[in-house]
Amino acid sequence: MNVAVYCSAKDCIPEDYLRLGDELGEWLALNGYSLVYGGATGGLMSRVSDSYRKAADLGGVTAERRGRIIGVVPNRIIHSRRKAQNCDVLFVVGTMAERKQKMRDLADCFVCLPGSYGTLDEMCDVISSGTVGEHRKPLFVVNYERFYDGLLTESEHMHSLKFLPEQEIYAPVYVEKLNDLYECLKSITN
Repeated sequence: MNVAVYCSAKDCIPEDYLRLGDELGEWLALNGYSLVYGGATGGLMSRVSDSYRKAADLGGVTAERRGRIIGVVPNRIIHSRRKAQNCDVLFVVGTMAERKQKMRDLADCFVCLPGSYGTLDEMCDVISSGTVGEHRKPLFVVNYERFYDGLLTESEHMHSLKFLPEQEIYAPVYVEKLNDLYECLKSITN
């Protein structure tokens, strides 16, 4: 199963947030999932992909269970010398919009770790495209240390004013811990 991970590319974020990337990447590799991500270096993006690579190479994953690292990188990031070097497959696209589309096409599900505007953009793109029926792939948002509480509050506000229907056609699943995420991922692969 291909798991797309959206997250911060900033190195200056707190170490405990960066460790989320280490833990997620290792777990995905050891459990035979493929990682689909933005194909760039920095922050959680590097931590997820680097820990995936290390676990896959050293973790004794059998060839039939081994996933791949699939990167999708826009030209602009290549020109800024931030292209990742650890991908098994790397798709080069022209724009950020093309990156989002390609990642949506490649993924079987989506995971949002903490991030900023880029991560929110990717998350909202998945939600809006799911709402209009372009896909039915689940989206899991890791609300680590209540990082996304403001977004949850905004969603409640939109519900209260009827901007969102009471029963949404497509909505993200929020989890607080990586262990909760792992249970969700296992439940959709069984």
